[in-house]
Amino acid sequence: MQERFETFTVLINRISRNIRKIKNQEMAEYNLRSAHVSCLYYLYMNKGATATDICERCEEDKATISRALDYLENNGYLTCESKSAKRYKSPLILTDKGNEVGEKIADKIKGVLDAISGGLAEKERVAFYRSLSIISESLEAVSKK
Repeated sequence: MQERFETFTVLINRISRNIRKIKNQEMAEYNLRSAHVSCLYYLYMNKGATATDICERCEEDKATISRALDYLENNGYLTCESKSAKRYKSPLILTDKGNEVGEKIADKIKGVLDAISGGLAEKERVAFYRSLSIISESLEAVSKK
């Protein structure tokens, strides 16, 4: 059982670390970090979103997303058309600069997904994601006890 635990946690940590590393390497030329990548990707793919939507989609905490969005807005990647008090629910859209980087991110993500799926048949990939979902949901349930 100890070996199973160690294998599971080491592999999950290694996957997470490599994802962050890829995000940071790809975005270094834009002076962006991992959390910025997620925000730009979801805004690009959905032609805009709210901060609430982004938090839900990428499972990041509100403070991390808020800081990332502030940085992106202050550096010309996105704009918030609404100036309402409920800023967290206001629509955010990418600027031309944001769309350019968003497209690059989407292309890179597609390339990475193609590369990592190369050794898996479609049925294996579907089963793998199903298994990950089950593990994630189970861990969430255990963590709430």
